[in-house]
Amino acid sequence: MKSDELIRMANQIADFFEPYGHDDAVVRIAQHIREFWDPRMRTGMAEALRKNADGLTELAREGVEMAIAS
Repeated sequence: MKSDELIRMANQIADFFEPYGHDDAVVRIAQHIREFWDPRMRTGMAEALRKNADGLTELAREGVEMAIAS
């Protein structure tokens, strides 16, 4: 899957969880990615992060980083 598609999906997840408040949203984004993203998608997102993942919102970035770190 292309990195721009992964970034779009991560931003949509972040938009959904944003009303939960920052800290809870970051945890929920990470949980969602760990539970529902295929390992290839998480690997692709990790590669996109290493290349700066332009277009990823700050909230999405924090959630993605938490998901990848665990």
